Amino acid sequence: MSGRAVVLGPGGVVGTAWLLGVVQGLRRNRIELADADLLVGTSAGAIAAAGLADGRDLNAYAELPADAAPALIVDPAVTAEVFEVLRGAGKDKSAALHRVGKLALSATTSPEQVRIERMKDLVGVGGWPHPNLLIPTVDIDSGEPKVWRGTDGVPVHQAVTASTAMPGLAAPVTIGAHRYIDGALRNGSNADLAEGMSTLILIEPLAHVFPTTVPSSVRRVARIVPDPVAIETFGPDLDDRSSWPAVFAAGLRQGKAAADEVRAVWQ
Repeated sequence: MSGRAVVLGPGGVVGTAWLLGVVQGLRRNRIELADADLLVGTSAGAIAAAGLADGRDLNAYAELPADAAPALIVDPAVTAEVFEVLRGAGKDKSAALHRVGKLALSATTSPEQVRIERMKDLVGVGGWPHPNLLIPTVDIDSGEPKVWRGTDGVPVHQAVTASTAMPGLAAPVTIGAHRYIDGALRNGSNADLAEGMSTLILIEPLAHVFPTTVPSSVRRVARIVPDPVAIETFGPDLDDRSSWPAVFAAGLRQGKAAADEVRAVWQ
């Protein structure tokens, strides 16, 4: 199998802004990542992938739309406990994810429908925007991964909401008879889903925190990660909505700067 894959990793609110800026910076240099044979978007990357794939003007994301709704209820102590569980997981990650699912249910957060409605505003409510868009999540009951595809018949905004549902920061999202949480818990940026592709564009907001292994099939790769200026702009809170414009601008700058490197791989 061969082809071109794009993988967009997780990174909270600031990671979303940075990813959208990077993609727009590449677009301004006539590099259209929506032409990929495979598109993998996880958590923040799922939001960016949906916006990228449906062809919308990403300049509209330079400023985060004003939100008149009440602030989301979060439970950061649960999020901290989740990462403690994962750090001690060892080889038994499935059992750890099962524990994480229970933690997700114990957290005091805004109802899932609140975030689903917000996601509609952010990514729209149209059909699956790319035939080979993959959006990873984790089933809270089994601890097993679930990767959503267009053939599953699930609205993209619902899959994206599930992929961004980090325990403690968001309620699990119900799809059918199951509930799902953040796809980053499966395998970070989930670059392993690009196995079989020969070309990879890997864009990772948290590469400086969680490194990713490139699939063995990949022969040509371009990797874009936050530079020191972007990392400083992110600040300590990945969900700081006030930093969105500055982080988008940092991503835009990096996307423009990386255009030649990406073009050499992409073409």
